[in-house]
Amino acid sequence: MVKRGRLFGLGVGPGDPELITVKALKRLKAAPVVAYHAAKGKKGNALSIVEEYLSPDQILLPLVYPVTTEKLPSHMNYEAIISDFYAEISDALAAHLDAGRDVAVIAEGDPLFYGSFMYIHDRLAHVYETEVVPGVCSFLGAAAVLGAPVAYRNQTLTVISGVLEAQELKRRLADTEAAVIMKLGQNLAKVRGVLEELGLMERALYVERATMTNERILPLVQVEPDKSPYFSLILVPGQKWNG
Repeated sequence: MVKRGRLFGLGVGPGDPELITVKALKRLKAAPVVAYHAAKGKKGNALSIVEEYLSPDQILLPLVYPVTTEKLPSHMNYEAIISDFYAEISDALAAHLDAGRDVAVIAEGDPLFYGSFMYIHDRLAHVYETEVVPGVCSFLGAAAVLGAPVAYRNQTLTVISGVLEAQELKRRLADTEAAVIMKLGQNLAKVRGVLEELGLMERALYVERATMTNERILPLVQVEPDKSPYFSLILVPGQKWNG
């Protein structure tokens, strides 16, 4: 009987290939199969980060998203489409694992922080031996390149999805001392409006593709709402402590 392979969820960091951890790099290089998420016709950010570390004898398994936005025509059900997608790719990963091959699923940032790997983990971790190696989150990479301490002493940090409705964004931002707003893209105009209402524009820092080669930092007021990429975020640091 063939011994089952092991499943690894590897955080490969926010973009700079040097920000992958030593442990994740060891697991990556040792894995016979490397799986990565990507949009149709694209390489995917996680693969771009680690490509230089891979060897020709490793099997690359693309996990191609059927859709890349939650806003679909009314006749299309996003939840159903994505659920079917994760069931399908979990079967593809399981085929390798059942054949005795270890599989490393790579994830930009951290696998379990807004990471697609978590849905694979939910389906397979109770069946196969699984190890998750954490990675540097995008907002920590952003804080580093912005030179902005995130939260001082006992301040509360809230990570918020920009997809939320304006009133909910306003409530959560008003109730915290420091914030990270992710998933901007088409939500930028709404998020910026809420920040203006709360008087937070001066504290709000914007960065695109933090730590990547095409990183861009600019004042939030100068960002064109329809030009904000998916890999962008806003950091509202906690008020400086002068202790």
